[in-house]
Amino acid sequence: MLAAAALLLLAGCTPTSASSPPDSGADADLGAYLEQELNWVGCKDTAKSKADAKLFANPALQCASVEVPLDYDKPEGKKAHIALTRLPAAGEAEGSLLIDPGGPGGSGTGFVASTLPLWQKSPVAKRLDIVGFDPRGVGSSTPALDCYTDEEYDAGDVPRFGAVYDVTSAEEAGELAERCAAGSGGVANLVNAGSTNVVRDMDIMRAVLGDDKLTYLGYSYGSELGAMYAATYPKKVRAIVLDGAVSPDLTASEFRLSSFTGLQARFDDLAAHCAQSPDCVLGPDPAAANDRLREIVQPLVETPAPTTDGRDLSVWDAYLGISGGLYSEKKWPDVISALTALEAGNADEMLALRDAFYARTADGAYGHDFDTNIAVRCMDSPRPTPEEQTALARKIGKAAPMFDIDVFTAGNHHSECEAWPAPPTRDEPWLADVEGLPETLVVSVTGDPATPHEGGIAMTRALGGSLLTVDGKQHGAYILGGSKCVDDVVNEYLLDLETPPADARCSL
Repeated sequence: MLAAAALLLLAGCTPTSASSPPDSGADADLGAYLEQELNWVGCKDTAKSKADAKLFANPALQCASVEVPLDYDKPEGKKAHIALTRLPAAGEAEGSLLIDPGGPGGSGTGFVASTLPLWQKSPVAKRLDIVGFDPRGVGSSTPALDCYTDEEYDAGDVPRFGAVYDVTSAEEAGELAERCAAGSGGVANLVNAGSTNVVRDMDIMRAVLGDDKLTYLGYSYGSELGAMYAATYPKKVRAIVLDGAVSPDLTASEFRLSSFTGLQARFDDLAAHCAQSPDCVLGPDPAAANDRLREIVQPLVETPAPTTDGRDLSVWDAYLGISGGLYSEKKWPDVISALTALEAGNADEMLALRDAFYARTADGAYGHDFDTNIAVRCMDSPRPTPEEQTALARKIGKAAPMFDIDVFTAGNHHSECEAWPAPPTRDEPWLADVEGLPETLVVSVTGDPATPHEGGIAMTRALGGSLLTVDGKQHGAYILGGSKCVDDVVNEYLLDLETPPADARCSL
């Protein structure tokens, strides 16, 4: 699932020189890419919406673009361009902190721009340049990956996500692949979007930023990129922080099931919290909350609810809004309020939660790139058969009964990737144990609804690193959670490579 997202800047800055090419034999033919210079300029062209334009207008930020091969098997062929946004170190820069906020489909440039005040208060930004990047296909990076327009997302004319995507036939899977190829400028752009290529892009970024070794922060899916980089370039790792880590020992289907199980656990907590109020929309008995939820949303299956902005709220929209609200305990009152209003006939609050899940702005732009999300996942993971996909939907319904309505779990289901025009580039499990690494740090929240705590433990074990356990109910903790304890531990590691003791624990 997806983590948090989102400039007249200083021009004429001195370009950063590249370091020596990686010592990986596979990258020996990438010299020209590794030696390119960055031209840091203002960020007015980086914003993709009116809302983002205000963020990127901050003169503290700078933007640049890194050229990478579209296809690493053909380095002399077509090029892709990776967008970067930087907050220069307040003091003398000792290196860069490269950041990915998750997804796939999250914008690192938008993340740095939207969290800028937090970074400006951080001691990390005094000694390190804070650099967010848009992985290939995302945000301001090119080529863009597009399957559907923002207007089609508004109308619901897209593959909708419930327990699995609502792809119910081979024909629908074929239409999706054809649309994505056409909208993305061709098959080559589409099939080079996987994480394997993003990791190689990261090593080019490291080099052109002038860093001999990578210092990296990855949230959620960004933890996959960080772990894959460590496995691919173990000698080029300085420090890696993985916050909300994806379990490396689960298949894609197993991970999806674990995420829904986590969402159900948080919904159970929300229901118990709500039941303390005499007028709780989910009723006084938390054990009956799943039935009450289905009762509230079931009418939307046949008749989407109108809203004041002219869009209709479907049952798919409602569940996305609820799911997004479960990502942080702080949002639970918003979910309860939206359900209360929905039952009373007002769908506006639930639509607002749905829009927040998509990072949709008031002018109709979508901040999270779900088209790229599909493309990356299709290139990352083996494709389940229709039988396996149908069985997964049934398993999710049992593990997360809040989602157990017919439109999500009944009928036959096909993988959204079934007709993808190239095979995946990763195996399962996607990460073997990595040896010979410097100390890494995994930050894992005990009540994370999207990447369960067990996954953080497994990632720590696979990398042979340190684990910071965080008591709380939220997806992601560092910088975003408001915990001085968490921030202090991570800051000490990023700046001075000081790792916490084995029993280190914080709370949100």
